[in-house]
Amino acid sequence: MSRNGPWGLAAGHVFDGLRVHESTAVVIDRTRIVALTPRADLPGDLMVRELPEGVWLAPGFIDLQVNGGADILFNAEPTPAAIRAIAAAHRKFGTTGLLPTLISDTPAKMQAALAAVAAIVEAEPGVLGIHLEGPFLSREKAGIHDASLLRSPSPEDEQLLLRSRNGKTLLTIAPEEIPSGLIARWAMSGICLSLGHSMATYAQTKAAIADGLTGFTHLFNAMRPLAAREGGPIAAALENPALWYGLIVDGFHVDPAMLRLALRGAGHPMLVTDAMPPVGGQRASFMLNGREIMVRDGRCVSAEGTLAGAVLDMASAVRNCVELVGAPLTHALRFASAHPAGFLGLDHMLGHLAPGCRADIVAFEPKRLQVLATWVAGDESVPERSLR
Repeated sequence: MSRNGPWGLAAGHVFDGLRVHESTAVVIDRTRIVALTPRADLPGDLMVRELPEGVWLAPGFIDLQVNGGADILFNAEPTPAAIRAIAAAHRKFGTTGLLPTLISDTPAKMQAALAAVAAIVEAEPGVLGIHLEGPFLSREKAGIHDASLLRSPSPEDEQLLLRSRNGKTLLTIAPEEIPSGLIARWAMSGICLSLGHSMATYAQTKAAIADGLTGFTHLFNAMRPLAAREGGPIAAALENPALWYGLIVDGFHVDPAMLRLALRGAGHPMLVTDAMPPVGGQRASFMLNGREIMVRDGRCVSAEGTLAGAVLDMASAVRNCVELVGAPLTHALRFASAHPAGFLGLDHMLGHLAPGCRADIVAFEPKRLQVLATWVAGDESVPERSLR
């Protein structure tokens, strides 16, 4: 379809991030959406791409936690080429925007990862920034993170993260490990702060929220659990409508009953994959900080049986949210698009199919959530089969 002028992408069902429009076209001009128009009202001279019967259109999925894909681990290859390959692997599953995620590592690896993202973020619109998951985390809740790499932030770390850069920076922290005042300084600089791998108490979590923390990384996993006399981070997350929490809906990380509890919370659920290299790849094992991680029975585990990320893509996360948790499809789609866009402060341009938004779109078959095509800033990619 020509990119030299407006054109329409028409489907029987178009979910705009809030509601479903029937028999509607998304009108695109170059990289942006200019209108949602009923098919019957389209100008006669507008070039229109008619999608097959039954196909839905929705905002492209946004994944805030992508450790790898295409047999590549970001920690092992913090380069622009690796990021590009990881993004391409996830795009096949409807992900049109993502944050390459660095698991706790050395200061040198952090600098390399930040430099790699800075070098590619302008050229690759699907790369929205970076997620640093650590290393300022609790050793008690290290999970698969190498405890020897966990540490308190140094003055050099503070300055490194305060530097102005293109794209978004998401930092997962254990608030109880952060010096007083630093959370507020990071938040004021525009860094998105998320609690994870933490033994913070309810009071410590509330203090971090007051300083500017707004997110929770893989809620329930690797954090102080709910208890009768200590609600911890989970209670703080679920009671506040101004907060956002990621959920790994793979059937292994969190029981469906707990996921349903999260969906009834006051805050904003977000689907994340915590994806590892096997997503979109060919190999069933990889190395993480000298430890072999294997895919067994649909999960990534160490030799000791510790969960190490997930073999999960966003289309499967949306499907699982419907089939395992019982969420309406439109809610699951919102958790995969509008909510993460809102958390990053990008909902003016992403997560919605509306005039002025970037043309990041996924076309899919709704019953099995099979992705048929994606568009990032108006550019189409078709996995395996063509819609033409």
